[in-house]
Amino acid sequence: MTQYIVTGCAGFIGSTLVDRLLANGHGVIGVDNFSTGQRRFLENALTSDHFKLFELDLLDLDALKGAFQGGEIVVHLAANADVRFGTQHTRRDLEQNTIATYNVLEAMRANGVRQLGFSSTGSVYGEAKVIPTPEDAPFPIQTSLYGASKAAGEGLISAYCEGFGFRACVFRFVSILGERYTHGHVFDFYRSLRDNPNELPVLGNGQQRKSYLHVQDCVDAILLALDRMPEKYNIYNLGVDSYCQVNDSIGWICEALGVTPKLVYSGGERGWIGDNPFIFLDTARIRALGWTPKLSIKQGVLATVKFLQNNEWVYGARA
Repeated sequence: MTQYIVTGCAGFIGSTLVDRLLANGHGVIGVDNFSTGQRRFLENALTSDHFKLFELDLLDLDALKGAFQGGEIVVHLAANADVRFGTQHTRRDLEQNTIATYNVLEAMRANGVRQLGFSSTGSVYGEAKVIPTPEDAPFPIQTSLYGASKAAGEGLISAYCEGFGFRACVFRFVSILGERYTHGHVFDFYRSLRDNPNELPVLGNGQQRKSYLHVQDCVDAILLALDRMPEKYNIYNLGVDSYCQVNDSIGWICEALGVTPKLVYSGGERGWIGDNPFIFLDTARIRALGWTPKLSIKQGVLATVKFLQNNEWVYGARA
């Protein structure tokens, strides 16, 4: 039995990973400050003798060092993921993404933990010149503080791999969809349509092209890569081999809900600063390990809508 440490364990991806690890017979040390994570997502985990929860903030390095005792592999998922408001709260990404990642690395070093999985983002590519974008694409100018903070975290991790013998997998995600989803475009559109099914505000022109991945496919990829760990420092894009327009996603959501709202666009080509109008990642590297996503983008969107319909409590929890 391997002892995993999962930061952001009560979040969307984190709680899904925790349940999978426990089902596979592993032990899990979960860390979350519950700023966005939900205790209800840990209902199953909390019944397990192999799960231990630490409610703490990653900025508290001393507490983090204590929590990491006995761990073998860290999966660092905790982060501020609100790209849209980065320019309004400029310190948030620095603290919750970059400094928090430094603290995770220091807590690992203090406890002799040497293996790490890190949730980065496809946003580090900015407005990429190469589509689909491979892991070795030249880094352009960063277009969001979120992407910049994650790129800084990647830099720290690679330096710890060189300086302290760590082994790491960095995962550059597209947007993740599915059960326990509480942040993003489907969440926002569903809430808006629930409140007013006759009109839907859309940031941008609806023609932004994006790729998405179902959370279970994401967890599959993470666990496969951590098991293989072929190099000292590994970077993997995670996504499906297609993309859709925002308008496509709106159409699927509206069809599932049986509504035909008037679409009201604002913001032009980009809905907000840092909203890259075309994100599509080359996933040949992770596929070479034997991973293939099981759900399409449309299936992921519809699974998310179904979850939100059956769990409207998440809107009150995020209010």
